[in-house]
Amino acid sequence: MFKVIKKEGAARRGVFTCAHGGEVQTPVFMNVGTQAAIKGGLSGDDLKSIGCQIELSNTYHLHLRPGDDVVRTMGGLHRFMQWDGPILTDSGGFQVFSLAGLRKISEEGVTFASHLDGRRIFMGPEESMRIQSNLGSDIAMAFDECVENPSPREYVKASCERTLRWLARCKAEHDRLNAAEGTVNPGQMLFGINQGGTYPDLRVWHMKQIAQIDCEGFAIGGLAVGEPTEVMYEIIEEVEPYMPQDKPRYLMGVGTPSNIIEGVARGVDFFDCEMPARNARHGKLFTWKGTLNIKNEQYKTDDRPIDEECDCPVCRRYSRAYLRHLFKADEILGMRLAVMHNLYFYNELTRHIRNALDEGQFAAFRAAYSERLSRRV
Repeated sequence: MFKVIKKEGAARRGVFTCAHGGEVQTPVFMNVGTQAAIKGGLSGDDLKSIGCQIELSNTYHLHLRPGDDVVRTMGGLHRFMQWDGPILTDSGGFQVFSLAGLRKISEEGVTFASHLDGRRIFMGPEESMRIQSNLGSDIAMAFDECVENPSPREYVKASCERTLRWLARCKAEHDRLNAAEGTVNPGQMLFGINQGGTYPDLRVWHMKQIAQIDCEGFAIGGLAVGEPTEVMYEIIEEVEPYMPQDKPRYLMGVGTPSNIIEGVARGVDFFDCEMPARNARHGKLFTWKGTLNIKNEQYKTDDRPIDEECDCPVCRRYSRAYLRHLFKADEILGMRLAVMHNLYFYNELTRHIRNALDEGQFAAFRAAYSERLSRRV
């Protein structure tokens, strides 16, 4: 399922296999298709053309619309969205976190109001596992509580303990569903999630506890939700020694190109973030020299591609001037091309990281690009 084939310091070069899509090369960036579609008009075929290895969809949103029962009837998420590569589904826990004013948390799970129509919905570990089983993803994330940073220590401690109990329930229900007749994807894997806010001792305690539950991988959740970047890096460094060496590590919802490079340096294998697509939809584009805002006046007659070092389908054909025109004219094509470029850039970034690890040159790559990619052009 997962094999580390090379290391450089804490950084790991690996290969991951699952029910769909053959081998995934890691470190890997997962392209976020929240509602079984990339915001910006990209299809499954587009994802292949830009080097996507894993697509990520959202349990909460798909449960509300069209309904996980509908997706199951249509043969699962792969058939529904016409994507034959690996899919990871999150558990809905982060969306519950984002609905703080509309929820009530108990030992059984969370009752919350739908952001669509206000109807009351209950989701606990078992419900999350059933929804994700209906979706038929390759990787299901355990149901957890993501707390805001900073939060009071006593609350975070109680939340950690509850999330641990929830993981045990997720594991039991996940095993039952995988063994049931008619399951969409009986090879679905379960990843546990480490929580603990910004308290290193709680993080370590929680990681030690969840590592005893037989999950196929483990994530670090609850970061990039209010704490300084350096605190996030410190938490990863504290937790990493206690994460199983033979299983993939996933840093949830992170982040910038520099965050990814620094996460790899600290032993992380999987990443996801809405940032590249979201930024693209507002004209903020990533290049190997830093970020640029394509709406700026200086690009009005610029006949160069977005990035002269990029070989994406957009940079091979279109100028900065044309993309700027599309955004200024509110043409949807501008958003689509920008999203395609940014996701291609992120997929290429992780490919370059893998190549650097293969060649024993990751430290040099990190020194050259970690700070540079944070600059504005």
